[in-house]
Amino acid sequence: MSFVEYSEIIQEGDVIIIFLGHESMMPIKVQSGAQTQTRYGVIRHSSDLIGQRFGSKVTCSKGGWVYVLHPTPELWTVNLPHRTQILYTTDIANITLLLDLKPGSVVCESGTGSGSLSHSILRTIAPTGHLHTVEFHAQRAEKAVQEFKEHKVSHLVTVRNQDVCKDGFNITGIADAVFLDIPSPWEAITHAKSAMKRKGEKFCRFTPEMSATVRTLDSLLDHGFEEICTLEVLLRVHDVRTVTLPLPDFGPEEDSADSSQVASDLSQDEVPNTGNTSVICRTATPPREMAGHTGYLTFATKPRD
Repeated sequence: MSFVEYSEIIQEGDVIIIFLGHESMMPIKVQSGAQTQTRYGVIRHSSDLIGQRFGSKVTCSKGGWVYVLHPTPELWTVNLPHRTQILYTTDIANITLLLDLKPGSVVCESGTGSGSLSHSILRTIAPTGHLHTVEFHAQRAEKAVQEFKEHKVSHLVTVRNQDVCKDGFNITGIADAVFLDIPSPWEAITHAKSAMKRKGEKFCRFTPEMSATVRTLDSLLDHGFEEICTLEVLLRVHDVRTVTLPLPDFGPEEDSADSSQVASDLSQDEVPNTGNTSVICRTATPPREMAGHTGYLTFATKPRD
């Protein structure tokens, strides 16, 4: 199992996702002899998981069943243990696209946090790229190192526990893209520019506040960055479902023959059924409530030195 390579068979030590429903999933580490409790009963790792195919339907001790899924960055984002506020797929998709990330890219990130964005970056830049991620908090950095090792992506990432605003990324002139998610990004613009390669490399900053966005914009302009833009991504999910709608009976048309005369000319079995009928159709219903603001994404391009 690896977050950047697909495996067919579940093995001991793998991290898998237990799917109980669209709103109920849980990550577990497979260990011989271990058990996992769910609302459908116990899952025994040795007999129910090890040796099974990813995607299999597993019957629990109470007779209920679950699916065992291969981990992906998207599934990890909605199941990971939160050490910080995280980025979700709505913003992650735009970040990986607009930073022009691809296999072989070298990326600098700060801060690592809970590793939500990190996993998506790693899958995008694998198998030959590298992520240099900086985390100020020592325990979070240590936990990130452990998770990357368990997820079998540690060869693609270097984790540093330091203050990026003071110490930078410890690399110079090799990064294709830099991403910042820190309280004072304007203090790290110099280090971000130094870490980048030639003209045209991409920069991105995430912040939930417009005041921090404005200060970042001013710093980017002072350092000569070009193609600066700020965007806000909003996601609106529609509920598509099948409904049954009644068809009203409007009676006979006005230009038809006299209805009473027609009815009298028909036998009892031929009298039309005037009861209402219905039709089955599909409809899309927008949410009554939705999470509007997540944050502002500021993108820029490195200038010619």
